[in-house]
Amino acid sequence: MRLTNTALRCSTYSTALLTALFSVLLFTSLTACSEKSVSPATSNTTQVNTAQKQPSKTEFLAQDYIDHNEVFNPEAPIPAQCYTKTESKFNPCYVCHQTYSESDRPNQMHDGFQQGSYAFSDVGVTNSWKNLFVNREEKIKDISDEFILNYIQTDNYTPLIEKLKNSDWSGVVPELKHLEKGAEAFDEYGLAKDGSLWVAFNYKPLPSTFWPTNGSTDDVMIKLATPFTQRNGEFSRQVYFANLALLELAITGKQSTSLPPTNEIELQLDLDNDGKLNSNTTTITRRTHYIGDAHQTPLAHMLYPEGTAFLHSVRYVGVGENGEIFNPPRMKELRYMKKQTFLPTERLSGSYYREAKEKHFGNLPYSVDKQDKGMSNGFGWQVLGFIEDEQGNLRKQHSEEQAFCMGCHKTIGTTIDQTFAFPRKVAGAEGWGYINLKTIKDVPNIRASDLQPEEQGEYLTYLERVGGGDEFRQNSEMLARWFTSNGVNKAKVESLESIYDLITPSKERALALNKAYYTIVKEQSYLFGRDTVLLPATNVYTEVDESEPPLLPQHRHQWDIRLDWSANSTTGPQSLVAQ
Repeated sequence: MRLTNTALRCSTYSTALLTALFSVLLFTSLTACSEKSVSPATSNTTQVNTAQKQPSKTEFLAQDYIDHNEVFNPEAPIPAQCYTKTESKFNPCYVCHQTYSESDRPNQMHDGFQQGSYAFSDVGVTNSWKNLFVNREEKIKDISDEFILNYIQTDNYTPLIEKLKNSDWSGVVPELKHLEKGAEAFDEYGLAKDGSLWVAFNYKPLPSTFWPTNGSTDDVMIKLATPFTQRNGEFSRQVYFANLALLELAITGKQSTSLPPTNEIELQLDLDNDGKLNSNTTTITRRTHYIGDAHQTPLAHMLYPEGTAFLHSVRYVGVGENGEIFNPPRMKELRYMKKQTFLPTERLSGSYYREAKEKHFGNLPYSVDKQDKGMSNGFGWQVLGFIEDEQGNLRKQHSEEQAFCMGCHKTIGTTIDQTFAFPRKVAGAEGWGYINLKTIKDVPNIRASDLQPEEQGEYLTYLERVGGGDEFRQNSEMLARWFTSNGVNKAKVESLESIYDLITPSKERALALNKAYYTIVKEQSYLFGRDTVLLPATNVYTEVDESEPPLLPQHRHQWDIRLDWSANSTTGPQSLVAQ
């Protein structure tokens, strides 16, 4: 279900040769340095020309591959979810793989066919995400509730920033004062209080990896380049939020939206297009160009302007004494991406063509790793990630760990300019502010063909199509809460006031998920998978049979990442969360 593959250190090589020689080379490299890193031999071995059995790559620790700069999984961009056993009918694939008819849509991946076809390389047919098959319940028995609660309440973001600022680090320093405190770092409309110009926005998490019930909480912030924040060389809050609103229109394709109260007389601009200047307008309509010092930059359909940056913190699941779920200070990961180069649709077409060409000739496309500056995705974006080390301190991701991010932020059909969260922002002024699941209803998606809403809530539809509360149908709590022997309890799901009640876990599950991920941190086994599962996955392939289609035609679905917010009713930019 994943078309694109990413080579970490070479652009093309024979996958057959790789499979034959990998174990020999790695075994020689590792055992020459130390025999302590080699675990007992397993029965899963590789044959070479001499028919002599050589150690399998599964014998070594993930850290061994990093220490010796060896590739464990050349297909790291293929996420674990692509190995789900669909039984020809359970479809999580549609959330990523889509083909759209609009000729002006910059995303030209057109990979909707992958709902009905495995397009894996010879290497990719084998599932390398072996952490999916580990019994974490056994591993967490000796971890106390008190320990894990104290652990997730410890700030590891501030020490990272101080370390980067006081070292020879040559990349960006993603600083936002008090980000570990969540909502406290921002004002009522999401503007960072520290003057960094990061803006938090409220959005509906993508089904279903980023549902708290499946292991993580998160937040996302956006920042535009300096000209979009200024008027005549001086910072203007009104200009900044007007430009953010115009960007929202460009990404979603809408003609108007609401924005925080703005003085048109001061700006000398008729933003709401009513033919007069008002001192307190709350509406902005689509314009040809941005305003302020960015007035020469045109709005580009479904594309961000050059210099746009996103900051995404992936966190543990905070849990209060009464079971309240929130974003705790500790981060599992910190992700940063910036559009270094604006590529118009015509040039993007060439990038998508290159991807298809590489695949056609059997080559593995590559991503350029620029070390401290991040990894280029080939579509104008630079991506950089930090993840916990064995002591829980955030460190830069290894190149193969970073390549994992390319599976989603490079070439899949559903994204808008390689992003997920901002196209799903709560519409207008109500969407500016720190993420707050309690203010979001299960609104439906729109139909790409006519921009009309689907018939029912997005999450309800997802539960029905997937047959569970996660891609693997592994989340037993979701199955017990929202399913009956006849499928989804539709009336129960539709009766909920917000998505918070649907996608947050019980206190017991939250604690278990946090402990399970902590064991992955201690192992430093991210190369083997970072999805949090408590018991070995049973609805997941270890080896894909490409002759069998993932889904029958009647179970393949058209879908658009954008949402119809007219069904949502919030009370304004209030914030959930940190306790």
